[in-house]
Amino acid sequence: MSTTNPIATDFNKATIKNIIFDFGGVLLHIDFKRTHAAFEALGIKDAKAQFSQHHASQLFSKLETGDITPKEFYDLFRKEAGKDISNDQIRDAWNAMLLDYSKDNIKLLHRLKHTYNLYLFSNTNQIHYDWFASLYQHEFNGERLEDLFQKAWFSHEKGVRKPTPTVFTHMLKTENLQPSQTLFIDDTIGNIEGAAAAGLQTHLLKSPAELLQLDL
Repeated sequence: MSTTNPIATDFNKATIKNIIFDFGGVLLHIDFKRTHAAFEALGIKDAKAQFSQHHASQLFSKLETGDITPKEFYDLFRKEAGKDISNDQIRDAWNAMLLDYSKDNIKLLHRLKHTYNLYLFSNTNQIHYDWFASLYQHEFNGERLEDLFQKAWFSHEKGVRKPTPTVFTHMLKTENLQPSQTLFIDDTIGNIEGAAAAGLQTHLLKSPAELLQLDL
């Protein structure tokens, strides 16, 4: 599909009862370049080919679907890299992309939850989750991130990863949601295309700040 397809920009507010939000790049500021640079500083030369906004290697995909544990990930990463680096070094480089929450967007969700059923669907992993869940509690007076939503879907817990359309269909069926009444907001075109193919209304977010400009 072309990135100019109107499915990435158009939605009908009058029909929306449910909103599914992506996480990184929507609610949490992220910078993939920081992780690429951190891995390169450890001697990993192909970090961008391993993981980016639009692509994940088999090793990282397995971590994000919960098929391997963080310990297994660290061991396999060391083996593939051929580097004598510690778990903490790998963890810190992997977490380097995670920045701070968009506090304005979190406030917006607190308002929207009185009008819509809110859901989260994030391609993530246990290592990242441990970091950003703790950060949320620290930044928002001990609250849990999950409490913003009717249900939070994290790929490493659910064993499914965007953008396959059948994954969205599975989520809708599980949560008893009608696709035509559900808006999906994400900052990655492939995920938008997968959701649209499953019949959801969609919006491609260009930056976290743009969320405040939507007519919701």
